[in-house]
Amino acid sequence: MSSNTALLIIDVQNAMFIESDPVFQGEALLNKIQNLISKARVRNIPIFYVQHHEGQGQPLEQGKPGWLIHPSIEPHPIDSIIQKNTPDSFYQTTLQQELTNKEINEVIIAGIQSEICVDTTCRRAFSLGYKVTLVQDAHSTWNTQYLTASQIIQHHNSVLRWFSTVKNTEDIIF
Repeated sequence: MSSNTALLIIDVQNAMFIESDPVFQGEALLNKIQNLISKARVRNIPIFYVQHHEGQGQPLEQGKPGWLIHPSIEPHPIDSIIQKNTPDSFYQTTLQQELTNKEINEVIIAGIQSEICVDTTCRRAFSLGYKVTLVQDAHSTWNTQYLTASQIIQHHNSVLRWFSTVKNTEDIIF
């Protein structure tokens, strides 16, 4: 990892864990992300939290309890919080400008939802010229009608190798 690295934590918000159908292996995911945050803080690596907004009455409605970042990974005042309305953490957000301001050229990505926001952000970061690392054991999703969450995660770890280096949490060294 270079000294111009940032950790991106995507959509790890309360609603993902309190729904009647919580994100797959949610507690393990939180533990892995806590580990990444601890490693980043020791090395003074910038941490960017991406927070998704949904419409009124939705689980991620802005300002409601489900919209808040999960308390076990709560940001520090020095961390950046990026607000988004689409799966792409860069689209119509301040993320790229904030990364540029901090001279970041490498991003490490973890969070939710593997096949939507994590996938889109990995691909977009790559297309924008960032060196991308996907933390393969620190992103998650839900079962669908056709695939289990585990299958979706494994599939995206395989496909996103075209756009990122894929590593386990334990292999991330800032």
